[in-house]
Amino acid sequence: MRPARALIDLQALRHNYQLAREVSGAKALAVVKADAYGHGAVRCAQALQEQADGFAVACIEEALQLREAGIRGPILLLEGFFEADELALIEQHGFWCVVHSLWQLEAIERSSVRKPLTVWLKLDSGMHRVGLHPADYQAAYRRLLASGKVAKIVLMSHFARADELDCPRSTEQLAVFEQARQGLVAEISLRNSPAVLGWPQLGYKEQASDWVRPGIMLYGATPFEQVQAVAAQLQPVMTLESKIISVRELPADEPVGYGARFVTERPTRVGVVAMGYADGYPRHAPTGTPVLIDGQPSRLIGRVSMDMLCVDLSDLPAAGLGSRVELWGKQVLASDVAACAGSIPYQLFCNLRRVPLLYSEG
Repeated sequence: MRPARALIDLQALRHNYQLAREVSGAKALAVVKADAYGHGAVRCAQALQEQADGFAVACIEEALQLREAGIRGPILLLEGFFEADELALIEQHGFWCVVHSLWQLEAIERSSVRKPLTVWLKLDSGMHRVGLHPADYQAAYRRLLASGKVAKIVLMSHFARADELDCPRSTEQLAVFEQARQGLVAEISLRNSPAVLGWPQLGYKEQASDWVRPGIMLYGATPFEQVQAVAAQLQPVMTLESKIISVRELPADEPVGYGARFVTERPTRVGVVAMGYADGYPRHAPTGTPVLIDGQPSRLIGRVSMDMLCVDLSDLPAAGLGSRVELWGKQVLASDVAACAGSIPYQLFCNLRRVPLLYSEG
């Protein structure tokens, strides 16, 4: 069997969820959209269901997958519904639903739902992706309550630049939100992972009954480019690993891999690893990207190909056929690999494919 695999530490996942609750002082929706950022939504939700206050997914297809797997807690549809006829399924399964557009509000008013819905009313406070205009926010709130189709409303927005710790945009967005929701009595949800970790002041008006939405931090990766004290307490959940399947002894001035992007500068032992961009490892990771071989640091050399990549064994005489290679995980951080490849850990995790996921309790 091909040795490439991803090890998923469920105890680390639970640790990171608890950290989100502790540092925020709020209830937390575990964001498991996009198959839990490549970690397996069903298994991650099952691991968290005894402690999680609820879950968040992108769409109804993801929510139905969780219900079918026995997840009974609250599930929020972060993009709401895409067609009005989805409201029947939302009512049937008790999903919570984001309303970010006036057409969704109108669809609820026209609907025949009998069991009032829980709606998270999204404000565009400055990200300008989805969300109601501040001028429409209060009227939308009142219309939802007056419709008789809504039992509860949570007020929410989303920060565009909370991962930039020196950027004032988040406090500007908070001011827009505070002005728009003035006089409205409802729970609030503002903070995603970077806001939970790096912007505690953005929650200064929130109470313990309010909600945060941890995503990338659940999986143990930092959203920041620099070291941040709370993010340093996260535990990586995924370890992507494989083994060396071939060894080459090359003299100086020999090219390695497609395009001769790496040429040996000295006699070099080259290890070939069963891992490539078809598995989700970033194709644009350059020579020098860190790897761990039998617990010892080394580096990627040459261009990543579809099924294989090469590593430098020159200073690791004990390494060879069958040596374990950590591509990212508890020692080689996904954020460091992503930085080398001009990417972000979110994309690394979500791009994972073909690699079996193996779950453990740490």
